[in-house]
Amino acid sequence: MGWKSIPRSELSVERSSVNKANGTIMAETQLDLHLEIAHVLFIDIVGYSKLLINEQGEVLQQLNQIVRNTTQFRMAEASGELIRLPTGDGMILVFLHSAEAPVQCAIEISEALRSYPKIQLRMGVHSGPVNQITDVNDKSNLTGAGINVAQRIMDCGDAGHILLSKRVADDLTHYRQWQSCLHDVGEFEVKHGVKVHVVNLYTDDLGNAALPGKFKSGANQSIVSSARKGGAGWQRSAWIAGVLIAAIALLIGFWFFWQRGAQKRPGVTGGNTARATSHEKRIAVLPFKPLTTENRDQVLELGMADSLITKLSNSRQVIVRSLASVRKYGGLDQDSLAAGRELQTDSVLEGNLQKSGDHLRVTARLINVSDGASLWAGTFDEKMTDVFAVQDAISQKVADALALRLSGEEKERLTRRYTDNVEAYQLYLTGRYHWTKFTPPDIRKGIGFFQQAIELDPKYALAYFGFAEANRSLAINADVPSKDCLPQAKAAAIKALEIDDSLAEAHASLSFSLIWYDWDWDGGAREAQRAIALNPNSAHSHFALAHVLSDQGRHDQALAEVARARELDPVFLLYRALEGMFFHHAGRDAEALERLQKTADLDSNFWVTHLMLGKVYTQQRKYSEAIEEFGKARELSHGNSEAIASIGYTAALAGDELKAQAVLDELKALSNEHYVPPVNVALVLNALGKKDEALASLEKGCEDRDVRLTLLKVDPRWDSLRSDPRFIAILKRIGLE
Repeated sequence: MGWKSIPRSELSVERSSVNKANGTIMAETQLDLHLEIAHVLFIDIVGYSKLLINEQGEVLQQLNQIVRNTTQFRMAEASGELIRLPTGDGMILVFLHSAEAPVQCAIEISEALRSYPKIQLRMGVHSGPVNQITDVNDKSNLTGAGINVAQRIMDCGDAGHILLSKRVADDLTHYRQWQSCLHDVGEFEVKHGVKVHVVNLYTDDLGNAALPGKFKSGANQSIVSSARKGGAGWQRSAWIAGVLIAAIALLIGFWFFWQRGAQKRPGVTGGNTARATSHEKRIAVLPFKPLTTENRDQVLELGMADSLITKLSNSRQVIVRSLASVRKYGGLDQDSLAAGRELQTDSVLEGNLQKSGDHLRVTARLINVSDGASLWAGTFDEKMTDVFAVQDAISQKVADALALRLSGEEKERLTRRYTDNVEAYQLYLTGRYHWTKFTPPDIRKGIGFFQQAIELDPKYALAYFGFAEANRSLAINADVPSKDCLPQAKAAAIKALEIDDSLAEAHASLSFSLIWYDWDWDGGAREAQRAIALNPNSAHSHFALAHVLSDQGRHDQALAEVARARELDPVFLLYRALEGMFFHHAGRDAEALERLQKTADLDSNFWVTHLMLGKVYTQQRKYSEAIEEFGKARELSHGNSEAIASIGYTAALAGDELKAQAVLDELKALSNEHYVPPVNVALVLNALGKKDEALASLEKGCEDRDVRLTLLKVDPRWDSLRSDPRFIAILKRIGLE
């Protein structure tokens, strides 16, 4: 049944009277209701009323952030298929399309709560009728049995429980992945004599396997197992009638419980679910500038910004632009306000520093982008050995100026020091300085400096993370065998997490290594989700999850994640370029082209953008345009072999076999000088019709653990091989079939 809007005129209250004896409203109504089926997740914070007022606000804010960062929430919101209703001590999420969505959302929330042990939730899920109403404030609202029963189901649970109605459970049992998670609890009698049949969803890691307390107490309860009921199921007619009566009674008196205050809820067919007003604060920490141009220390200037970005990113209340995004604003004549506007931030932190011997002088100023007003300014004269104290002081002053309400854990992380060894710190900064240039020679330089930092301080978690990311970057940015860099990247990420498991981006880095080298898709997704749970404002973490999802063909979820990454870091070119790739792999080339052209407008010298543009043009059979873009990618990347191979692939499709063969010969000649990934060679071979050789080259790629294999499932350039048993076997081998 399609979802229809319910005109206000179709819901009429003909007559109501007031019982003066008890002050209650008695409504005699005749309702012309058009009920539709929705899928409801009811969330309640356990022990909320026992919290102090400020603690209640903090918990609600954290819960809102957790929910907003779930994939199911973002997908449904983006497609206009989600309605949100606050309840004071929780919330209701009404999904308008998928019965599975609220259950998956509950699981995502449960996973994220591992990082928030103080937040205890119970959740209930039901699919049932809802209808649109107009409340006492003339706001559009929802009511109905779908919502009421979800609340009754939730009320049966304790902290950690994810409880489903039998109706929802019956739908899920048709799918193998859900069957082992569903555990029948029985029936419980709720208000108005209605009985709800409850199913507990849990696994070894998620949910609460314990029998809900209400089922243990025996009060107001009639527990009937499925076996004793003889498979008859529950009597839907009885409970629907009872709940509808309750819903009508609640229309006048209680729907304000779910009203959304000042936030306007769209009509159910409006196609656009209103986004919550964003209270997220956005800040850019720009590279510091020298007080004098003599004897400047560019590594320390960029490193000071890098360190403050790391510290401030520990607060979930502020979005901090990445070092990769702010790096280009390090010019001596850079206008800080212009940088803030381009970076789409509310404020910018700028500063100057000068190092002379062991003495360090730092000035810093926090500026409001909208009007240029100074929010805070300070000067620090310290010894270089006290650089960490300077960073702590600046971070705290910025947090105070932005009125960030930090939790105890966030306050601790704001001033956390990852090393007390100044020399190791300077080596780490030098490694970051080179690595973030993202050229193969600089990446290799960065690896060397990270290694030296680790040698000086073997407990320096950030240095291990830097070493992991630099090695991981080699696998995709340079023609380097995966076996020479990805095992090292994985080991370093694991070591960083052994030292500090709360490093979100180390989890994200590990996610890439797991899918690229181990082909461990579940592990990769788990690490990316853990990263997001630790820091919902980490663009890199959302990007990591987007990669896992896209490579598996879960396109809608992937696009939601990469969109969030771009929102968090809007000028970072890599996220923008690969968002175009994800659209291309989803078969949405018009949208891919639009995004890639905008990325090229931002910076025409980023080679990955041209590589992706070439792929889209090839799919559109605009071969001359494609070859032109691949040529730009080849030049700007200084000879990346995928750009070279793509020229040969497209030339073959355009009928220029001589040019394609020349490219193939060039790749073979290059392989005598350095490693050429087998997947790139296979691309040209396949376009030339040399199917057996192409498949052999792909199998060689499996032996080499070529990173590019992970795109085989979704890259349309391999469509001609999809029915071949050998190609299917390769997909199975790497876990994509």
